[in-house]
Amino acid sequence: MDTVLTMRGIVKQFPGVRALDQVDLEVRAGEVHCLLGQNGAGKSTLIKVLSGAHQPDAGELRWRGEPVRLSGPAAATRLGIATIYQELDLCDGLSIADNIFLGHEHSRFGWTRRGTAARAATELLARLGHAELDPAAAVGPLPTAAKQVVGIARALSHDARLIVMDEPSAALGNDEVANLFRIIGQLRGEGVAVVYISHRLAEIRAIGDRITVLKDGRTVAAGLPAATTGTEQVVSLMTGRTDLRAAAARDTASATAEVLRVEQLSLPRRLHDLSFTVHAGEILGLAGLVGAGRSEILETVYGARRPAAGRVTVDGRRVRPGSTRAAVAAGLGLAPEERKSQGLFLLESVGRNISAASLPRYSRLGFFDRRRERADTRAALARVGVRPPDPAHPVRELSGGNQQKAILARWLLDDARVLLLDEPTRGVDVGARADVYAQIRRLADRGVAVLLVSSDLPELLALSDRVLVLREGVVIHAAPAAELTESAVVGMIMEGSAL
Repeated sequence: MDTVLTMRGIVKQFPGVRALDQVDLEVRAGEVHCLLGQNGAGKSTLIKVLSGAHQPDAGELRWRGEPVRLSGPAAATRLGIATIYQELDLCDGLSIADNIFLGHEHSRFGWTRRGTAARAATELLARLGHAELDPAAAVGPLPTAAKQVVGIARALSHDARLIVMDEPSAALGNDEVANLFRIIGQLRGEGVAVVYISHRLAEIRAIGDRITVLKDGRTVAAGLPAATTGTEQVVSLMTGRTDLRAAAARDTASATAEVLRVEQLSLPRRLHDLSFTVHAGEILGLAGLVGAGRSEILETVYGARRPAAGRVTVDGRRVRPGSTRAAVAAGLGLAPEERKSQGLFLLESVGRNISAASLPRYSRLGFFDRRRERADTRAALARVGVRPPDPAHPVRELSGGNQQKAILARWLLDDARVLLLDEPTRGVDVGARADVYAQIRRLADRGVAVLLVSSDLPELLALSDRVLVLREGVVIHAAPAAELTESAVVGMIMEGSAL
């Protein structure tokens, strides 16, 4: 088979992060090339380079043997490279035909030729085995599987010779996955190359030809045969370890008082009858892939999402669902994954950000006690080690680590009983990470119940006392962190069972 794509020595640097470090990828015509790696391994950055959304800082990209520079997504499309993202980028208010030909409409003398577009769309849909789809129908009401077909048809309308599919089966049922595989097999037979990104190893073996594995922004294996490469070998390549056992960091034998109880929590297409408890002074870790439901659990417990069923209780009292106000009043505090857009008031001072959840305590008879607020926030800053420890300092000027500590100080000041932490060290440098770890442990030592989400498995296993392993909104394993290894957890979340 001819090589259609060659990427050699690709480097992509962001401020403070080397996302890609000498990455290599070779894709042949008519093959399904599977790209594997843990969360944060560099897969998303690599496909953005391939789609023209990012410009590499170094390295070479060749298309059919010729060196090329992708100045943007349109340049990639013109070459014949199409990307279908996990979050489908379709326009729900437009018809199927309009979506397929968006940006290269059938027109003449400035007039859109809708009849021609409808006929061409029908041919593409029939080619994919879905002649039943009406080109005039709006995309919005379509099920996810049908929207995916529209996305593939749009790629083929550009005469794509390489299609990147990012987690295409994540939201599909078994029958829909079988149909997706049928379409991919048809594309393969037509000589179209597919770069297939998935965390499901059973799928990789079923549909893939070759595998490339990324770890920490580097290529650690390339061209492995998908059908015969074992799970343990793939997991070892992805983690760099075959056995990493994290001993429990703290003695929690006395942590017997139950603080948080979650019972049969359900969220449509996200969480399914989820139940667990967290005790005073305990750190409970949630392990799973992006999309497994980790953030949704925290957001639903915190009241930012209204569950379809289930209940949340703190210290034996039920928390009104779908109400963040009720959650904060019950003693719940959330440090969200996107701290700048979801957790901080960037135009306010550090002090005002810290006191945001505790403002009623400073109000009396219609007057606000700013002196007391400044004193309390200054003390909270000192306790968590924010630098500079100045309540008047603009929070937007703090480093990522100090911003994260400021959010912890908010809930320290509010005397939170339960702390929900979503990726607390994302974007935080190594030195600041140690400070954040220490603050989390100190809060737990004070009796705070901590529910922790982290894509960094060594971090999660080292910080947590217990770990729940999630897959597609369901807990598939629960164990003390000291009894788990990174390799075992990766195997569970990818295969659905322990290695």
